[in-house]
Amino acid sequence: MSLLMTVRIAFKALGRNKLRTALTMLGMIIGVAAVIAMVALGSGAQATIEEQVKSAGTNLITISPGSTNTQGVRTGFGNSTKMVPEDAAALRDLPEIQYVAESVNTRTQLIYGNQNWNTQIEGTNVDLPAIRSWPQKYGSFFSSEDVKSAAKVCVLGSNVSDNLFGEDVDPTDQVIRVRNHVFRVLGVMASKGAGSGGTNLDDQVFAPYTTVMKKLSGQLNLNRIYVSARSADDIDSAAQAITQALRARHEITAGDPDDFTVQTLDDIVALRTQTTNTMTQLLAGVAFVSLVVGGIGIMNIMLVSVTERTREIGLRMAIGARGSDVLLQFLIEAVVISSVGGAIGIALGYGVSEAVKYYQNWPALVPITAVFTAVAFSAAVGIFFGFYPARKAAGLDPIEALRFE
Repeated sequence: MSLLMTVRIAFKALGRNKLRTALTMLGMIIGVAAVIAMVALGSGAQATIEEQVKSAGTNLITISPGSTNTQGVRTGFGNSTKMVPEDAAALRDLPEIQYVAESVNTRTQLIYGNQNWNTQIEGTNVDLPAIRSWPQKYGSFFSSEDVKSAAKVCVLGSNVSDNLFGEDVDPTDQVIRVRNHVFRVLGVMASKGAGSGGTNLDDQVFAPYTTVMKKLSGQLNLNRIYVSARSADDIDSAAQAITQALRARHEITAGDPDDFTVQTLDDIVALRTQTTNTMTQLLAGVAFVSLVVGGIGIMNIMLVSVTERTREIGLRMAIGARGSDVLLQFLIEAVVISSVGGAIGIALGYGVSEAVKYYQNWPALVPITAVFTAVAFSAAVGIFFGFYPARKAAGLDPIEALRFE
């Protein structure tokens, strides 16, 4: 008997019991739909976490003055005045480093016309937008010449711009008063939202660090140095090179603790990895349970079908059908049930994920690999759980089958 004829007979057999076939598919549909929906929501959550990590900076390393333990005194980060602009200049010569940005912070009141706003001013240099992967909304960032000359220019965060000038207003080339100084606005940074610590990244102003040090804060030391490694693989080696360079500059002898702290995004990456692993294990468990339940349903119905069609099987074998033909027919029926159920489950899973995305504002992303995996699993389940009923049907004695009532 040809394969095409066997397939046609299998489909006709399924068509004679449409309701039973549909109910058999239902377990597979629900299981696959649940897996697809959870993969979509889990992948969306992972993409959100990755975006948050990316928003913190590109291969970011943060260097803070002070140490958790200096000469037996627990000072904490930022409580040392030994970090100076020359330290940042020295780090630019390291081959593992791509960008370096000084950071000096102060807080003050900004005034424009009859509007005012209290915010943080961060003194930095031209590399900060590249380190933070932060584009401009309006205008441009200040230049290296502005940093060298300590020019009174600034770039506003979007929240500051909205409060001083109004929403969707380009304040480029406007002037604002910062204490007793007049600053020219060069542009506005694109909205970035909350940072990893929950602070509003849009509620700050950027100015040349030389300007902030000389005209606003009066300090000679840096609050932080932000560094970007050349690649993610270079972060560890860059952190080690930074530590060695600063220890040499600060004349720290062997055995003495650092008077600075080098921090990477390891904590955030570890959290992302933990979240991803937990989600993967959860999805694997759900997929296993759903497929086993759906497969048991297929096996159960196929066994019932073999019993009901005993005389039909005996008649087919009596007129020349081989055991392999019967085996193939029942295997095809099981694979069709599981595959069609899997396909409908994929469509339903897409629909559920899109509904959750629309109504609950939850990110959803269905990897194409998850779709192919679901289809392959569906077919594999059909073959695995359909083999025993098919083998039982193929092993029937034609004479005994014809006598079956």
